Amino acid sequence: MQGNRYYSKQLAERTKMSEVGLSKAINGNPTLETLKKIANALGVPITDLFASKEPISGIIIINGGVTHQIESFDQLQRICEGYRTKSNE
Repeated sequence: MQGNRYYSKQLAERTKMSEVGLSKAINGNPTLETLKKIANALGVPITDLFASKEPISGIIIINGGVTHQIESFDQLQRICEGYRTKSNE
């Protein structure tokens, strides 16, 4: 745990935030500006701060009001192919 303390201190210094402020941001609901600071300090794109590596997530509603939750490009492609097949019948 000593290493985590050291790392959070370094990250706080790099983001020009207090350790308490950084901890609250990480464990709470950080602003976009705070996320940008953290990503810049780590040298990573802001999207790397989120668990999902897929650059897509959301809900789509197709024609008849059918709702699909999308969590990956593959899932979106399968749904589109399914509708494409139905429209060709």
